[in-house]
Amino acid sequence: MAAADNNSNSNINSSSKPKIVTGSAGYVLEDVPHLTDYIPHLPTYSNPLQDNPAYSVVKQYFVNVDDTVAQKIVVHKNSPRGTHFRRAGPRQRMYFESDEVHACIVTCGGLCPGLNTVIREIVCGLHHMYGVKKVLGIDGGYRGFYARNTVPLTPKVVNDIHKRGGTILGTSRGGHNTSKIVDSIQDRGINQVYIIGGDGTQKGASVIFEEIRRRGLKVAVAGIPKTIDNDIPVIDKSFGFDTAVEEAQRAINAAHVESESIENGIGVVKLMGRYSGFIAMHATLASRDVDCCLIPELPFYLEGPGGLFEYIEKRLRENGHMVLVIAEGAGQDLLSESIQSLDKQDASGNKLLQDVGLWISQKIKDHFSKQNKMVINLKYIDPTYMIRAIPSNASDNVYCTLLAQSAVHGAMAGYTGFTVGPVNGRHSYIPFYRIIEKQNKVVITDRMWARLLSSTNQPSFLSAKDVIEDKKEEELSTQMVDEMEYSDDSLEKKVISYTG
Repeated sequence: MAAADNNSNSNINSSSKPKIVTGSAGYVLEDVPHLTDYIPHLPTYSNPLQDNPAYSVVKQYFVNVDDTVAQKIVVHKNSPRGTHFRRAGPRQRMYFESDEVHACIVTCGGLCPGLNTVIREIVCGLHHMYGVKKVLGIDGGYRGFYARNTVPLTPKVVNDIHKRGGTILGTSRGGHNTSKIVDSIQDRGINQVYIIGGDGTQKGASVIFEEIRRRGLKVAVAGIPKTIDNDIPVIDKSFGFDTAVEEAQRAINAAHVESESIENGIGVVKLMGRYSGFIAMHATLASRDVDCCLIPELPFYLEGPGGLFEYIEKRLRENGHMVLVIAEGAGQDLLSESIQSLDKQDASGNKLLQDVGLWISQKIKDHFSKQNKMVINLKYIDPTYMIRAIPSNASDNVYCTLLAQSAVHGAMAGYTGFTVGPVNGRHSYIPFYRIIEKQNKVVITDRMWARLLSSTNQPSFLSAKDVIEDKKEEELSTQMVDEMEYSDDSLEKKVISYTG
């Protein structure tokens, strides 16, 4: 979904202020909105889970109202307590009666393993835990709110969908018109909206929430973050990522078999990673057959001492073969046509990238044909759409279940305008603005990237000056965050303090 919505009459950044609670020792809670923030005197109801046999054996099943989760887990003895988020889970009091709930689910953006599992578990969670009978699937992404038919969803309908890849609801990029979407929600009598998608989709969800709040509607909006690239900030990881890394192993293994079976064989594998190289990095670390990994965060060069071509020659002389993994967003500044395509975007507002896999494969071939040093045999593998289209694996299925149930608990408890996700292993409710403010990226001066360099023995492609400058930028960024979060003067000027 495009980050900017021309038809929207809401402003994501300025229409509502962050809901901040401060406490002693530098404690900061970045809370999520609640229906009672703009609809006073809402009645509450007992949570039916207290009478559910499945949960009767669980001690202290309901989450304490004061439970929060720390964003920063590594601290020093004198460190401020820092930013926290509201812990996800069922509450003793609900703000919806089961019979009044009319929920809808929509999937937007590209495909990702686990989409069907999330859909299934939202439907089953609403039905089995809270007795909700009316759940609609919105067909075809955001534009489906006003351009497509809806799909009635019941536990029977969704029973086996987790075994399939893709999404039974269909998806699309773009098509976001805030007024039409909220009109549709209002006309259909929908009062819980579950939106599954990446950062662009969550931006759209934030705008939808703001318009719902402006109209004073009793509608809870819950986001479930979806990105196969793992580029959503704050949360530990996104669903589908583990499956993608696991499936990428098949492509890397094929490239390794091909390369070692022939003289001077080179296997090139292009993996997903438009702006963030997490899949390529983790697949490389998991494989142990990769000789070089290139990601968008890593500037690299081809010619000269310490360049990629020199390293390839070295590996071929030593081993007789090599495997190169490259993320789709890597090296875009080196592509000859990149300047012409910088301003071109898809319907979601993402830059249209040149095929770096084909480009680098051709560059390697051209280099060795000109040098006449050795004859190479290069095989190029692009498993992108195969990886996106498969069902989620066991760990992602468990993760999707927790995400879906946490979203359901939050909506039933009256929270709205939030995204759910694990923070330091505990599922939390995170305000939309924290999810959409930036993208999560690999830090190439961090320990994980150092582990990869140790595994592949590839050059870092960074000079000492680059490392020093990168660390200075990181320290400056950390200092600015610390000042914003922990300075009393800054907090008094920039946030609203709630005492409830």
